[in-house]
Amino acid sequence: MPKLIISNQTNPYLNIAVENYLLSQPSDGDIAMYLWQNRRTVVIGQNQNPYAECNVAQLEADGGFLMRRRTGGGAVFHDLGNLNFSFVVPYDLYDTTRQFSVLQRAVESYGLSTEISGRNDVLCQGRKFSGNAFAKGKYQRLHHGTILIRTDVEQLQRYLKVKPAKLLKHGVASVQSRVVNLSDLVPEITALNIIPNLMQAFEAEYGSPLQTIDFDTLVAHSHVQELSAEFASPEWKYGRWQQFEGQQSAQFDWGGVEVAVQVDEAAGTIRSIAIASDSLFPEVITHAEQLLTGASIHVPPSVEHLPESEQQMFHDIFSLLYSSNVS
Repeated sequence: MPKLIISNQTNPYLNIAVENYLLSQPSDGDIAMYLWQNRRTVVIGQNQNPYAECNVAQLEADGGFLMRRRTGGGAVFHDLGNLNFSFVVPYDLYDTTRQFSVLQRAVESYGLSTEISGRNDVLCQGRKFSGNAFAKGKYQRLHHGTILIRTDVEQLQRYLKVKPAKLLKHGVASVQSRVVNLSDLVPEITALNIIPNLMQAFEAEYGSPLQTIDFDTLVAHSHVQELSAEFASPEWKYGRWQQFEGQQSAQFDWGGVEVAVQVDEAAGTIRSIAIASDSLFPEVITHAEQLLTGASIHVPPSVEHLPESEQQMFHDIFSLLYSSNVS
């Protein structure tokens, strides 16, 4: 029986903690759809540099939240005009086409047409209204994303930093020209009245009736409280980026990357490294950091033993790092 969870909180750390708790649980064979909203929050990908993606000081001065998720992808802005969805799916049931179809059916019920762009964006009239990211848990897989309905685009522009290279890649000159609020196309859509449409689309795809899971019961778990505290901690939000100054950055086909290092000149090795990226493959970025910590500042480590699908990413990162002489 497909499961439905709807958050009654707008605290981003609590909401993401519930999502991660759901992902950590053994599968009972059914998919779960979790719907939630955050107030004034910039969410960054697992490997991103918060200071390169967000006006952190301005956001926090305005009472907003910085939140780092455990999936890849780029930075997004959440407010109460935005609805977030999460599909927590058993491995044998995971199918992005079916999961995307729930979102698409719900939006198309308002008379709009939608299309998937690349791996992780959903467009309406050529503009993005939903960004998505993915992760693998021990027992289940995660597909989550945003739905822009009545998001304050001025605040989005106030807090998010978008690199010129990314704008040029898309052939546009501003954040606003790349995204669209669904309420700009159909004024009656709200973050609340789309929920019944999502539920109907979910039932149409996976069957009915839905089993409703009480949100407060989930929040009461000690594991959820521990996860919430972890996501709210400065160590998780800011990571090591406060200790680095000089950085090198580049845009590749698989995503943007920014590398910062501290070197041991006497030993000729990399003492510490941080790699920021909006790549959808955070595990590769983490592996690259592990390979490079303690590596020579003159010769990159060998990656010939790694899967060919990963080698190009490593070679691109190494070319950026070693072309700057690791300094």
